[in-house]
Amino acid sequence: MPDTLPQLVAKGTVLSVPGIYDGLSARLVELAGFEAAFLSGACLSFARFGRPDMGLVSASEVADTVAVIRERTELPLIVDMDTGFGNALNVKRTVATFERAGASALQMEDQLMPKRCGHMQGKQVISCGEMVGKIHAALDARRSTNTLIFARTDALGVNGFDDALERAERYLEAGADAIFIEAPKTVEQMQAIGEQLGGRTPLIHNLVEGGNSPVQTLEELRALNYRIALYPASLLHLFIPAAQDMLAELRHSGHLQARRKQMIDLAAVNNLLGADELLAASEEYQYE
Repeated sequence: MPDTLPQLVAKGTVLSVPGIYDGLSARLVELAGFEAAFLSGACLSFARFGRPDMGLVSASEVADTVAVIRERTELPLIVDMDTGFGNALNVKRTVATFERAGASALQMEDQLMPKRCGHMQGKQVISCGEMVGKIHAALDARRSTNTLIFARTDALGVNGFDDALERAERYLEAGADAIFIEAPKTVEQMQAIGEQLGGRTPLIHNLVEGGNSPVQTLEELRALNYRIALYPASLLHLFIPAAQDMLAELRHSGHLQARRKQMIDLAAVNNLLGADELLAASEEYQYE
């Protein structure tokens, strides 16, 4: 059995967590040796629905995806639950549903619905008091203390750094298990966050290609007193241009012979996904 998420966070090192969006991406992350995965709301919207991260995915659609991923892997799974999909009562139901589906941690943000990607312009945030109430609701709804509640504030890009830091303090006081101040603009801001909060709670940071992060490496995050590094869209950011190149060549030449060495084949896919194990398991149920 893998370590639980509380055990991983308690190690004191920076936990590197790739973003996933389905069973295949979960399998790839597990086989690569990572200790946890992050179900990114953005990537779920991108990959399953072909839509930008603008609050178009429903709670039931996320819960269905959590259940599919949990069936495929035992890795601790951090789940992006956006705003909790409504008010405090909605939050209670969302937490109960996602935890039952297999979430190990639930990340909730203080944006106004419909939300949008934390690195996009035009965000709005709810009041600090409303978010505190939603954090209390989330804590009341969880069945296990091993299910962590992560509180994210998007206030820095809306109201400024001081408000974001004050909200982080209030969210920590409300009982959040980790704090996430989205999209700090400078290393100096991250230093201030780490100095004020890093000794008291795990700090989370998004490493988004093309986003606003002033740092890029785990070593930098460790020095700044951060403990969880999310790479929410890296798999898709690599996949999309590779897919575009392949499709362009297929459309132009009518074949993919020049790319065969770069491509996995059907047998290798079946091996990666455990076809032999499934076939062996089915033999247990063969009777004369």
